Amino acid sequence: MKTCFIHSAICISAQETFYNNDFLKEASEVTTEFASAIHPVYKDYIPPAAIRRMAPGVKMGVVAAKQSLNEANINIPEAIIVGTGMGCIEDSEKFLNALIDNDEEFLAPTSFIQSTHNTVGAQIALGLQCKAYNMTYVHGAVSFESGLLDAQLLIQTSEAKTVLVGGVDELGKEFSVFFNKIEKQQPQGIQVPFGEGAGFFGMSSEKAGAFAILKDVQVFETVSVADITSKLKAFLTNNGLLFQDIDAILMGENGDAYDVYYHEMQASVFLKTPQISYKKVSGEFYTASVFGFWAGCHLLKRQEIPKILLKNSIEKKNYQHVLLYNQYKGKEHSFTLLSRC
Repeated sequence: MKTCFIHSAICISAQETFYNNDFLKEASEVTTEFASAIHPVYKDYIPPAAIRRMAPGVKMGVVAAKQSLNEANINIPEAIIVGTGMGCIEDSEKFLNALIDNDEEFLAPTSFIQSTHNTVGAQIALGLQCKAYNMTYVHGAVSFESGLLDAQLLIQTSEAKTVLVGGVDELGKEFSVFFNKIEKQQPQGIQVPFGEGAGFFGMSSEKAGAFAILKDVQVFETVSVADITSKLKAFLTNNGLLFQDIDAILMGENGDAYDVYYHEMQASVFLKTPQISYKKVSGEFYTASVFGFWAGCHLLKRQEIPKILLKNSIEKKNYQHVLLYNQYKGKEHSFTLLSRC
């Protein structure tokens, strides 16, 4: 089977990741209630008339996708794949509020039409006039990883040579407030703020110009804390690796009680491995792993770890294999393995 090479990694996040090329050297932990994205100047990429009709998630996705394709030197991809947890939640809120305010009568359908989860993928395709394979995955905290699996399979089986894959979620104006209220009622609420962002990656079966390889992705719904290490061991063994072969581990810690999954590995098999915690700078959202994936790609490209992300004091001179592990509320676990070209 063919190898899945990564040629570009673009991210819009709560940090200055879109314009700034210093790889989080000026980043800081988010201390506000919500981790709002630092938005680029959208009119530089999208016609002003179209911007007015786009929700924040659509704008983030379209611009990040365009920049990713440019960086990867891909004119028209043979597949567009998007992962999202909540879709265009702001338009959903508009439609539901109009439903209540108008007593379910005389409703304009615009917000409902634009609230569908596949709006981002559709807008990217319309802008490119791309009529190729277009898929959106809405699988909670493994939405982005489901897209990665699809992209990898398309390339490995030669069904596509170039693939654009990404993940996007927006805060909305009301959902995030409700989410916070629910979390505060829990015995131990999340400590990192709820956030938003978008990340897109240009992939192909060609090595020229690539800086990383997507080796493998695995997702599973549930697993006990006691069994998580054995699950990971089987995943690494399937890829011909041992725990000590992993040069850096990126984990989606968010401060809640389910961080015990990460702590289990940090205190045992990865005790002497550089440990990276990224949600303190990106915030928590269903596709927050796009930020971790973006960080993993740039780690392999630049061969360095930003100080803000490093959880322990261990660093290496050479990074060949990077592992991403994420879970949400003890469910929707994912392992993603990246390697240097």
